[in-house]
Amino acid sequence: MKAEPRAQRYGVSADAPPPPVSPVVRFSPSIPDMKIKQYQVDAFASRAFEGNPAAVCPLEGWLDDSQLQAIAEENNLSETAFFVPSGNSFNLRWFTPVKEVDLCGHATLATAHVIFEMLGYTEPVITFETRSGELFVEKHKDRLQVDFPACPPTSCAIPDTLVKALGICPIEVLVAEDYLAVFDSEATVLAIAPNHILLAQLDLRGVIVTAPGIEVDFVSRFFAPKFGVPEDPVTGSAHCELAPYWASKLGKNSLSARQVSKRGGNLTCEVRGNRVVLSGNAVTFMEAEIAF
Repeated sequence: MKAEPRAQRYGVSADAPPPPVSPVVRFSPSIPDMKIKQYQVDAFASRAFEGNPAAVCPLEGWLDDSQLQAIAEENNLSETAFFVPSGNSFNLRWFTPVKEVDLCGHATLATAHVIFEMLGYTEPVITFETRSGELFVEKHKDRLQVDFPACPPTSCAIPDTLVKALGICPIEVLVAEDYLAVFDSEATVLAIAPNHILLAQLDLRGVIVTAPGIEVDFVSRFFAPKFGVPEDPVTGSAHCELAPYWASKLGKNSLSARQVSKRGGNLTCEVRGNRVVLSGNAVTFMEAEIAF
């Protein structure tokens, strides 16, 4: 089969100058000293050293899952994203240092940033094929809009282990992909010092703590120690649960949010029926090459 030109494969005009960095070669066990391009991007950030860092690796074909997991473990970031071109879209997967996950917001934003800014993608919208279905990212000047499925939480009994792990009883607990623990104030959320050993004993992916914000509509933090992420700096997927909850509470569909981790990050959330659109910036922190 005749190889498709790189420009056509990545949605770049044939007359445009080549992207600054080429994607890597297809994996083959017979290739010695294989090298993979890797970018580290701060997502939901307007400058370096804030937001949530993610590693992004462009591939032309999938490595073995064990190798993908080993790279993520070596990176030791909350997420490493790998993507492969597939027709007019991209197959996208996310790995924590411990395991593959079904959805990751900040690493999706970081991947779109790499495709638009580093690989010269010229189409207005990127479509990702993922374990959570199709995801769409649209570029608006210096911001990216990520279209995710909404995951509205429902009320549940307050687990004793959750209260012990957080050291304080929430005023309300809901459940979706994670436990969503609601508190009365931003100060309370900031003061929580969780017991990660107890949090890891809970049956869901992680725990979101949230409250009304002082300068934004709501604030949050996210803990997922059983996935190798004691506290995530900024968690896009958690806002697929947070946005429907706060939209219902506040009676509006457009919301401003801040994840008040140590690094911190700002998001704009818009609930559109059964979808949540998250908007934010991303910054390239580092370009590197994996060799093994």
